[in-house]
Amino acid sequence: DRYEAQILDSFGLMSGSGDCGGIYEQAIPLVNACYPPGQWQTYDIEFKAARFDKDGGVKSYPSMKVVLNGVTIHENHVFKKVTGGAINEEVPEKGRIRLQDHGDPVEYRNFWVVPN
Repeated sequence: DRYEAQILDSFGLMSGSGDCGGIYEQAIPLVNACYPPGQWQTYDIEFKAARFDKDGGVKSYPSMKVVLNGVTIHENHVFKKVTGGAINEEVPEKGRIRLQDHGDPVEYRNFWVVPN
């Protein structure tokens, strides 16, 4: 609810932060690695939550690596602020994961969440 990576059909487009793999309103993918519509895509996201010191201050900001169809499109994006659709400005220690679509038919399988 604070850090958003886009998942939608962007095959053949010049990628922007609002296209597939974009980190919404912050970072454009290094390349457009989307397959054509109707093909299974693989999307691996390694998200590291913020770390805090004993007084509750941010010791390290959240970061994300994104691999789309085997191609690294974000290596180590550090979130100094939340993305555009965030519910608030807080930097939480833990949070939930939410999936949505933008009118494109989307199915998910083999979805894993592994705490680090």
